[in-house]
Amino acid sequence: MVILGAGDIKEVDVDALAMRVFLKALEILGGPRKLIEYRNLTWIPSLIQASYAIVLSREMMKTEDEIAQYLGLTRQTVRNILRADEELVMKKLEGELQEKTLKAHTAGGLAKMAYKEIKEGRDSLDLWVSVIGPAGEALNITWPVEVLRRIKGLKFPLGKEELVERMKGLKLEGKDAAELLEALEYPIHSPADLLRKIREALKND
Repeated sequence: MVILGAGDIKEVDVDALAMRVFLKALEILGGPRKLIEYRNLTWIPSLIQASYAIVLSREMMKTEDEIAQYLGLTRQTVRNILRADEELVMKKLEGELQEKTLKAHTAGGLAKMAYKEIKEGRDSLDLWVSVIGPAGEALNITWPVEVLRRIKGLKFPLGKEELVERMKGLKLEGKDAAELLEALEYPIHSPADLLRKIREALKND
C-alpha cells in the first residue's frame, strides 16, 4: 500500500506495522501471560482489529467507513477505536482486565499508545524475540534472535554507526556482521526492516 505525503510517496506495509502495534500493545498490557492470567484471550482479536484501525487511519488516511468495510466492523466501533482517550484507558485498564470482552475504546486506547511508542522508536523487542525464537530454532536459523538481542534499547530509525557498534564480533551464518552491515541501506526503520535487509545481504553475499 502507498500513501501520498508532502511531495513524496511513502510505502507502508500495513500488515507488518499493524503486527508491530499489536505486539507493543500486548507489552503495554503486561505480555500474553497477563491475558492468560485473567483468562481473557478473547481480547486478542479486538486488539488486532484496533491495531489495524489505527494504522489504516494514521498511515493510510482511511475514513471511518473505509476502515469499517476493510475490517468488517460497524462504523460506530471504528469511531470508538479512533476516538479513544489513551490516558483514560490506562486509568481504567486494571479494572477492565477482569472483563471477558474488550471494549472498543479500550482496544483503541491501547493501540494508540502502542502506535505512538513505535513511532518514537520503541518496538517490543522482547516479544519479537519470543515470537521469532522458536521458529528460528526449528529451522536452525538463530541469527535473527541474536540480532534482536543486540539492538535492544536502541531507538528506531537506526543509523549505520550505532548498529555496527552493537554488532561488533557477531557472526551471521559464518560472515562478519560488520561487513554485512556496510552493504545495507540506511536508516533502518524497524526490527523487521533490519532482519529483511540482513537476510537479503546474506543472500547476495
